Amino acid sequence: MSRLLPASAEAEKFGPLPFPMTFEIVVIPVADVDRAKDFYARLGWRFDIDYQDEHGFRVIQYTPPGSGCSVMFGSKMTTAAPGSAQGLHLVVSDIVRAHDELARRGVEVSEVFHDAYGVFHRPAGENRVSGPAEGRKSYGSFLSFRDPDGNEWMIQEVTERLPGRV
Repeated sequence: MSRLLPASAEAEKFGPLPFPMTFEIVVIPVADVDRAKDFYARLGWRFDIDYQDEHGFRVIQYTPPGSGCSVMFGSKMTTAAPGSAQGLHLVVSDIVRAHDELARRGVEVSEVFHDAYGVFHRPAGENRVSGPAEGRKSYGSFLSFRDPDGNEWMIQEVTERLPGRV
């Protein structure tokens, strides 16, 4: 049985923040900064910055088209192991078009898939069914790819947003 659960009592007790708080940067760990820079450029993302100081600290930033959140990587930015970022999500309105365009750009992408139970993808390919969700149900279809270090990206098709989402 699937059901939506109400917010916890703690969440209701405190309520929403009285000011905006935006999520704008994700730092991903990479081993070879220039190789990663070439890969993210191939995705067609906007190049924002390549900054390096005299101490070997380097920051590269790219932003996916239409996104308010950017990706940063570089040298001396994180202690996380290269390739350890998993389940990073991008959203598109046409999963088949996204698949075809990324493949055209030389990105190794998975086939389009959906979850056997119709809710959300599972780790390690568990419960994956080949092809888009039945009727291309919004939030139901996915594809995945990895950057050269193994950081995992998921692309999810959203054609109609849940109430309250923009």
